[in-house]
Amino acid sequence: MRRPIETNKPKKSVMGRLLRYLFSRYKWHLLAILGCVLFASAAHVSASIFLQRIIDDCITPALKAGYESLFPKLWIYMGVMGGLFALAVLAVHGQTQLMAVLAHKFLKQIRKDMFDKMESLPIRYFDTHTHGDIMSTYTNDVDAIMQLATQCIPGIVCASVMILAYLCVMLYYSVWLTCVVLLAAVLMVVMTRIVGGGTSRNFVKQQKAFGKFEGYIEEMMNGQKVVKVFCHENAVKKDFDTINDELHDYMTRANSYANILGPIMGNIGNLLYVVLAFAGGAMILSSVNNLSLTGWGTLTPGVIVSFLAMSRSFANNVMQMAQTVSGIAQANAGAGRVFELLDEKPETDDGYVTLVHVQEDADGNLTESTTRTGRWAWRHPHSADGSVTYTEVRGHILLDDVDFAYEAGKTVLHNVTVEAQPGQRIAFVGSTGAGKTTITNLINRFYDIADGKIRYDGININKIRKSDLRRSLGMVLQDTNLFTGTVRENIRYGRLEATDEEVEAAARLAGAHDFIMHLPDGYDTVLTADGANLSQGQRQLLSIARAAAADAPVMIMDEATSSIDTRTEAIVQAGCDRLMQGRTVFIIAHRLSTVRAADVIMVLEHGRIIERGNHERLLAKRGKYYQLYTGAFELE
Repeated sequence: MRRPIETNKPKKSVMGRLLRYLFSRYKWHLLAILGCVLFASAAHVSASIFLQRIIDDCITPALKAGYESLFPKLWIYMGVMGGLFALAVLAVHGQTQLMAVLAHKFLKQIRKDMFDKMESLPIRYFDTHTHGDIMSTYTNDVDAIMQLATQCIPGIVCASVMILAYLCVMLYYSVWLTCVVLLAAVLMVVMTRIVGGGTSRNFVKQQKAFGKFEGYIEEMMNGQKVVKVFCHENAVKKDFDTINDELHDYMTRANSYANILGPIMGNIGNLLYVVLAFAGGAMILSSVNNLSLTGWGTLTPGVIVSFLAMSRSFANNVMQMAQTVSGIAQANAGAGRVFELLDEKPETDDGYVTLVHVQEDADGNLTESTTRTGRWAWRHPHSADGSVTYTEVRGHILLDDVDFAYEAGKTVLHNVTVEAQPGQRIAFVGSTGAGKTTITNLINRFYDIADGKIRYDGININKIRKSDLRRSLGMVLQDTNLFTGTVRENIRYGRLEATDEEVEAAARLAGAHDFIMHLPDGYDTVLTADGANLSQGQRQLLSIARAAAADAPVMIMDEATSSIDTRTEAIVQAGCDRLMQGRTVFIIAHRLSTVRAADVIMVLEHGRIIERGNHERLLAKRGKYYQLYTGAFELE
């Protein structure tokens, strides 16, 4: 089972980077949202000020002079307050709508950047990370960022503005009472740091556990037949329970920290309310007795009532900020994994030799053509004198004394030398792990060699642009991947500009046309779930048709018939034979029916070529190939 490789990369400020990512792209949206927040906050703060005015300017005088004096000012205050609140409702609505639009644009951009980066990564990345773990980054980790964008950031911005506004008004009313509020705020911050640290640590572990969890499920879904064949249902259920219990433990710990913070903050706020009521009452009494302990004017009942209301809102906003700690911690963990993907080194490509269509002029010289001519050439610019030469693609491949290791110090290919002349069929045989598929991966430059040279028509493949190199190589793999779409679209995947007639010609070449015409909608039949409604042989014929549509001068047949029955193999083999005509072909196969017709057979063992020659010569040697041939029909 593959596991994500743990890296020891230095941790950058993930949250700071996430915010810069947001602000650099959507600053005008954010400024509009901030304007709405400021207006809504001003309206809410003004409510506390008007409450003080109503008590001190309307109710208190009315108690002394009679209720006749209550209503004129009261109606004015209530009218102004009503108008402000109506405008505040519009501001909050605007803020909510803008934030929703911003959040979804933000997430759309993140997903695009992730997918673009994923498409630029080398094959090595996918060989060392489970598909489920990568999918978890697109789902759970991006969802955590969405919670930050849609809930945490708006909550923090609103709460911060409200706290600052309330603090200014409270300072204006009473410095001493404000100091009490600030002491409570400090206590809230300390508790948030203590509890929030545990929340953050456990949410990081939770997000990693999610990746491990989804990776295991993906592996079990792909390997369900193997599980059932070997009766391992109970064993995999036990392994799943272990992984699931680990995820449950991290989730429980993370949420336990997050859930305990709310009650702590709420009780600090309640205690603050009691202390302020007591202190405010004491200050009013001291003012009545001319002691003047306030330090800044005389407190009135309206000020105390207003102050208590503001302190309650102040504490609630501090508590709201504290409650975002769990969301921030989860988003921080998710964003960390997203940025790990975005920070992966892309596949490098220093190639400058390109593949172009060419035609021959009257003098026999090759000239570049903008239309498809059926002839290809390598366009090789020379920096020394600025000239450009064209080398016709013939399919001559040379591996010269090649060494390779997937990991440093663990060489898997030793001094491999292979020469494929144009039009030759080169077969590789040997036990699993001998290095057969590795050789074809090196020709494709999915991996780069450690030592030696690989030349294509005399050109070092390191000089050829990777996309052009791979466009010149057709592949038919044992594991056929069909994409959601029509049969026609799946064949056209080999060459996107292929016409419908060329698609059908490729299908006929592969021997797939007859069965396609028996499908419900022929070439327009929609395939889903990797073509699950087709037989393995039919899926393989579509893979051959796709390679035929690509019309590459060099073909790689990687165990193309190993997973189908002998009857279907004859059909598929006929399609392969038609596809291989006139091309250089590298064949990796277990069945001797495929290997026997090869011009040269390479026998590999532990990364070394131990025998080479055609079928008859190798049998005459009575070496390893002879043992394989006489020991079993299949080579492994």
